[in-house]
Order: sequence, then C-alpha cells, then structure tokens
Amino acid sequence: MSAPPLQVAPSLLSADFARLAEELRDVEEAGADVLHLDVMDGHFVPNITFGPPLIAALREHCKLPFDVHLMIEEPDRYLEDFRKAGADWISVHAEAVPHLQRTLARIAELGAKPGVVLNPGSSLSLIEEVLPDCHHVLLMSVNPGFGGQAFLKSQVDKARRLREELDRRGLPTLIEMDGGLAPDTVAEPVAAGVSVVVAGSAVFGRDDRGAAIRAIREACER
Repeated sequence: MSAPPLQVAPSLLSADFARLAEELRDVEEAGADVLHLDVMDGHFVPNITFGPPLIAALREHCKLPFDVHLMIEEPDRYLEDFRKAGADWISVHAEAVPHLQRTLARIAELGAKPGVVLNPGSSLSLIEEVLPDCHHVLLMSVNPGFGGQAFLKSQVDKARRLREELDRRGLPTLIEMDGGLAPDTVAEPVAAGVSVVVAGSAVFGRDDRGAAIRAIREACER
C-alpha cells in the first residue's frame, strides 16, 4: 500500500494556556492538519492536564479534527463525555484497558475515530488482534506524562514493524507518533511508516508556526 499523506498534529500541551483560543487559530492558519490534546489524570501518568469542559470550550475556536489522547485510568467511563465535548479521534492506552476491542468498538459507536496507544516499553503483540478496529495506532516515542522529553530512537523500528504488518494485512490504519519529534528527528519515523506526527514545542515553541510546520514537512521530504 502507498504511504498515507503526512499529517502534522501540534500538541496543545506545549501551547500558551493563557491564550489558548488564539493559539488554536494560529496553528490552524499555519497549516496544521490535526490538533493533538493530551488528557492526563495524575494516576496513569504523573501529571494532570484538562478534561471535557476545556475541550468543549475550545471546540468553537478551531475547525481542525481534535485528536484526544487519553492517558487516564478507566477511560471507558469518560468516552461519551469526550465525544460530546468535541473529540473527533479518541485513543486509549492498551496498558490501561482490560477489554480493548470493546473500548475501540464503543469509540466508533459514538462516532469518533478509534485509536490505541502503546508506551515505549510495550510490545506490538498487545494490539495485533485489534488492528482492524483501529483508525490509528499512536506509538509513544517518549514515556508519557510530560512534554519536552528527548526522542527515543528505539521506536523507529517499532513503527517499521507495525507498518509492515499493516501492509501485509492490507489495513488502512494510520501510524501516529508522539514524543520529541522535530525537524531533526522526524525523518526516520516517517520513512519507517509514521504518517501522523505529533509535535509540541517544535511548533508551539516557535514564533512562526507556519515556518515550524513547513520545517517538519520539508525534513520528511529530504
């Protein structure tokens, strides 16, 4: 199968929280494809971010698809709330869900695109049986919980192996990667099969967001 078009997904976690509506409009105008929103509960990961009320408040300020990454315990309890708040993509950690296929089916039933997430130390074998149920697989290239961490190059091979398996089975599932991605680290993951690049400080940390997004795209074309 041919590689899907590259999508750049700025991560809200790196935005200026004092001016979020403006930040969202800025990255949308700069050419972002998706907005990535990291939801953390202080239990599954050692940090707390935001929940459905903030997402609902932001929804009217941005037309981009909202890619909501649930780094929380018992995500099944909150799927409907996040969907109602405006989540277009919803991903859950394989490590946090006892009945993964049921959870993915429920996300799809709610009208969102279902995704599954793997931590750096988790094996692809955890998700082999549910790949047909996934719109996207999010591979963490840092350990989740904090922004600004260094990219773990070991995850490139994981992306390559996943791409080979998806191609072998003829599945259209997208491979997303999150953690330490910037113009100097993004080329190898994309060459390995990643098509959705989550970038936090590499986009929101630059004054010219359009130039930042272009730099990521250009790094993948070399």
